[in-house]
Amino acid sequence: MNTARKLFGAVALTTALALTSACGTSSTGTGANATGVKLRMTVWTSNEDQLKLFDTIAAAYRARHPEVSSITFESLPFADYNTTLTTQIAGGNAPDLAWMGDLSRDLIASGALVGLTGKLKATDGWNYDDLLDSATKEFSRDGTLYAYPFSNSPFALYVNTDLLAAAGQKIDPKTLTWDQVAAAGAAVHAKTGKAGFVIRDFDYKSWNTLATVWTGFGAAAWSPDGKTCTFASPEMQQAFTFLHNAVFKTQAMPGPGTKADFFAGDAAFTVAQVSRASLLDGKFTFALHPLPAGPIGRYAVLGQAGVGVLAGGKHKEQAADFLAYLTKPANAEKLAQFFPPPRKSLLTGAKLAANNKVLSAAQMQEVVVDQLPKAVTLPNHTSPAEIAQKATTALDAMWKADADIPAVLTSVCAAIDPILTK
Repeated sequence: MNTARKLFGAVALTTALALTSACGTSSTGTGANATGVKLRMTVWTSNEDQLKLFDTIAAAYRARHPEVSSITFESLPFADYNTTLTTQIAGGNAPDLAWMGDLSRDLIASGALVGLTGKLKATDGWNYDDLLDSATKEFSRDGTLYAYPFSNSPFALYVNTDLLAAAGQKIDPKTLTWDQVAAAGAAVHAKTGKAGFVIRDFDYKSWNTLATVWTGFGAAAWSPDGKTCTFASPEMQQAFTFLHNAVFKTQAMPGPGTKADFFAGDAAFTVAQVSRASLLDGKFTFALHPLPAGPIGRYAVLGQAGVGVLAGGKHKEQAADFLAYLTKPANAEKLAQFFPPPRKSLLTGAKLAANNKVLSAAQMQEVVVDQLPKAVTLPNHTSPAEIAQKATTALDAMWKADADIPAVLTSVCAAIDPILTK
């Protein structure tokens, strides 16, 4: 079922917002006179430390705002997040605030988000000019910011150095390439039975996470204007040939149906964002480096997440005020231990590591601060749910030992080109 497409048709969206506005609430009064306000914010993290920090900030806010009786952070599974959120909105049960990634373009285009620029600029001490223009671009339209880009985290390569040592493998991070990662990963698998390298959250479903690899081959999912599929390009064929060989020839990458969690010690390498470092618990020795070089050389890929106020929420004014509090400089600095902020004043290795229990200032500088200027974002387009469904289905044929790689990639374009041109 294509939930996002159904939701973001003009009639469906208008109906959804009208239903939400008509719903009763447990609060009394409106605007500044409301009492008993219960705010709900959807997130895709279930990390206890991250949720504890959010709860701490929320408690401090509530102490100053007795009209807000509760602030709940609702954890939704990452794989189903977009579908669940859009279903909530369509069903008249929109949260007051929500995290968003590739859903942002649809939410903005449909009018489902409240503009934040005026509120943030008017908040004393918020310092709107501290925001990086490059960080706010993805969440802005016509000079208005619709979601605060709370996490701006380049993908990095995590290394289990204990597994490398067990397999007699060494790497030089300064000259490391994807071919070298695959070779070392294959050796680890052959020697220990553990996985070589995994792309975190891919699991043969989240197709766009493979951009962390194919970007290094000079490939892209579509043209810069977003109107033409480029999956069938020679660069993309080279990238998927590399991945296919890693799965079926060298076993450097675990195949479909095989679970391998790097943070549980099950793989030599993983590609993941800095926020995932909180999953490291000291069971093994690790290293953290920028992404390996591809045929085009060194590159960086950025995963962004924003948080916005839903137009269909019951308490838009209070939600916007809490968002301004949650993201003010002092709280942005606290959140920086997990989520690299968009604030220029906080983007140094030392400040990012100040509250981080796992990563050092040097690591933060190398994998975050130094990578941001050249980083490209993961593929993002309108109708992400439909594109994801079509692309994933077409790519299913890729994950067979005898796959016709050019033919499969051509089929991806046949599936998504009609969506791109709508």
